[in-house]
This record gives sequence, structure tokens and C-alpha cells, in this order.
Amino acid sequence: MRKVTIKSIKRRVRGRVVALLRESCLYYTIYPAWWRMIFTKPKGKTGVVQYLAARPNAGAGIGHQIANWIAGYWFSRVFDLGFAHIPFSNPKWEGFLGFGNNENRLQDLIEKKGYRLVRLPLFAEFDAGQVELIRKLIQSHEGEKVVFLCEQDQFYRDQFGVMNEIRQKFHAAQSGKTPKFYTEKAIHIALHVRRGDIAVSQNSGNANLQMRWQNVDYFDQVLRQLIDAIPASQPYQIHVFSQGARSEFALFDRFPEVKFHLESDEFETFQHFAGADVLVTSKSSFSYKPALLSRGLKICPRNFWHGYPAEEDWFLVNDSGELEKDDLDRLNRELSRRFPVAG
Repeated sequence: MRKVTIKSIKRRVRGRVVALLRESCLYYTIYPAWWRMIFTKPKGKTGVVQYLAARPNAGAGIGHQIANWIAGYWFSRVFDLGFAHIPFSNPKWEGFLGFGNNENRLQDLIEKKGYRLVRLPLFAEFDAGQVELIRKLIQSHEGEKVVFLCEQDQFYRDQFGVMNEIRQKFHAAQSGKTPKFYTEKAIHIALHVRRGDIAVSQNSGNANLQMRWQNVDYFDQVLRQLIDAIPASQPYQIHVFSQGARSEFALFDRFPEVKFHLESDEFETFQHFAGADVLVTSKSSFSYKPALLSRGLKICPRNFWHGYPAEEDWFLVNDSGELEKDDLDRLNRELSRRFPVAG
């Protein structure tokens, strides 16, 4: 059970106020930075480094929290600011991911270097007018030791914009550690079948949950295409990570080399996703984020709320789990290149 604190209560109240006023003409008026922009003339640049941060939502899952952190990292670049790190709520995830290594911490900037916090309103990243407004809010504080804080859950769609940087951080933090299920010499395929929190979606009528649900048939179709693309002499193993009863995944028994990891530890699961030779993701941030960190091949649902990079190791499938012919050909080429058959 999550501990209730004064801070958590304040954040919850603030979240409700923001949600209530977000589409109102009064929304920006709840931010002191907006009033500052109205009544203050920018001083001009003075050499003072300013920073931007985004707080990982402590009430959300780790995939959601990483999305928050990445948004701060990305928008610090968009607005030409330094980045201020806010640790993840779970210290174990903080050390596991390594994202805060060699970054300035928000708490240190405030407590040790005399910076003050200025909160920014939510904005739509593809709305040029809203982005320009945020830029003006920032400019009205030029010359001051300020850390700008994104409003909770500021959205950033194409999270792969900082993929290379976070990948380096993660693999440095994971140096010397290997996924324990990948011991045999084989192509290791990790398959994420999201269940858990969305298991009730089929009967709930909750559209938000239903859009995340994918039938086992979908993953079966993906696997059949993938296995057909693997050279016949190459050994492989399929590792199914999910929650629920073993009987729910009986369709996968047609594959001779399938291993089930149901109710696995979240750190262990995340590590195996990021370390797989081929990762098949769900409509889930919990497998999308390891895909960003992975050096292997990624097969992902095209219909998703975050974007994908146009790179050779990413493959997108439709809602039926089907790859287009050009992508199937490319998958064959990539598998042959990465796992050549000994002559």
C-alpha cells in the first residue's frame, strides 16, 4: 500500500485543479510564471545556466515514470536549458536504470546552489503557439537561477528522441549483469503479453483499458512470421512474459522452444526485455521502454501512443499481428546479418 504524505495529498489536489482548468481560459492564470511573463520585461542572457526537470509520477508504473523523465530530458533540449534530474520514487529503479548518473539533481540545485523552482503549464508539443508561450515564460526569467519544472505528466510522443543517451546510461548501469534465463546459445525471443492491470478490460466497458488489450492470436501471428524468418539451422528460444494462468497461453505450445515466465519479478522482466535478441512488445510502456534501451530487434504494434524510430532494427505490425512484405524481407535480412549460419 502506497504511503500517504502531505506531499502526495498536495500533488493529488493540484492534479485535480489542473485537470479541471486545463481546457479553461483561466488555466494559465494559476501559474505565477504566466503573470511574470505579462508584467516583466526579459533581462537578456547573463550566462546563468537554467535547468528543466520533469517529475516521474510516483503513483504510476515504471513505464509511465520513465516517460515522464524522458519528457524532461527532451524538452530541456527543446528550450535550450540544462537538465535537472529528479530521482525515481523507488531507489531500486533509480540504481537499476542509471538515468541520473552524471546529471545535476534538482534537489542539489535548490538546496546547495541557490536555484528556485518555477512550474510550467502543460502544453501540446505540436502546437506552435503553446510551445512559443512556454518559451516566453522561460525568457521572462532570463538571468535568474531557476529550475523550470514541467507540470505532472507533460506528454512527449516520440520518446526515441533521446534513445541513444538513455541506452548508454542503462547499459553502463547494467555492466556485468546478464539476464539469467538467456544461458543457452540461441536466439532469445522475449514476448510481452500484457495482462495484469488490463485483464478485466474485456468485460469492463472501459475504453482506456480495452485499447491496450491484445489477444493471444495476435502474438501467435507475430511469432509464426518471426520463426519462419529465422534460418532453419539456428536454435532459438521463446520466453513469454505475462501474468495469469498457464492455460491462457496454450496456443503457444505449438512452438517447441517456448518457456513461460508468469508473475516474474518486474526488474528481472525488464532486464530480459532490454537484453533479448528479439523483443516483441505489447501496447504497454513497460515493454516499449526496454525496447528503447535494447540493442536487439524490436517487433511492435503499429497502433500505439508513442512513436518509433525509422531504423533497421524496428519492425511494426498491424492489429492482426501481420508484417508487410517489405518488412518481412527486411526482418530476414537483419536476422541473417546478426545470426549468420556457420559455413
